[in-house]
Amino acid sequence: MAKTPAQRIKKHGANAAVPQHQLPAVINPSTSRTPQKAQSNSNLILIAGVVASLFLFWYLHLLTLNQLTQLSGGLAMPDSLIGGFDQSFVEQLRAAMDEDARGQLNYIHKTAGTLFPLIFGFTWLLLIGTNVARKGLRWALWAVPLLFAGVRLWGNAVIDSMMSAETVDAGQVALASGLTVAGWVLLVLSLVVGGAAVFLGRKPASTTAPATGHAQP
Repeated sequence: MAKTPAQRIKKHGANAAVPQHQLPAVINPSTSRTPQKAQSNSNLILIAGVVASLFLFWYLHLLTLNQLTQLSGGLAMPDSLIGGFDQSFVEQLRAAMDEDARGQLNYIHKTAGTLFPLIFGFTWLLLIGTNVARKGLRWALWAVPLLFAGVRLWGNAVIDSMMSAETVDAGQVALASGLTVAGWVLLVLSLVVGGAAVFLGRKPASTTAPATGHAQP
């Protein structure tokens, strides 16, 4: 009859041979996550974000805001004016748009006008974060899409307030015009920053690729 480890220690003391029992490692195959899988998941999110951003840009600027010109006597909406606008234009636009038309512009700002900068900003943050390794540079590049989202949302609120005010205020018009121009500039800069981030992300891979292979004698 085999002795227990306690009986062996009692009989032989410190020289007793006690078998060591090792528990098998607990492996959960469902939690296996390789860097390749993580990169693949982030790429899928990026693709979805880019597609959604393109769709919302088309829906906002090329469809709905363009359709509102039918309710403004052909005058463009303030959001579409890349070069900004002045007080006389705002007075003409307010005179051409009735209360229902202004309500539709406000509704567009609350829906597509809010979703576009938020989704675009989130997508560009992810794009920069997955391609730029240096922390300082990453935060510097992140500032551009963050500013874009903030400026666009602020501009929506100022334009709605300007259009619904009883009288046209020159300072409010200047602020709305400045935010509109800044929003377009930041959108272009965000596209440039995104392209730079992709270039920086591919550059290390291209420099390390020739290291594989057999050395020539």
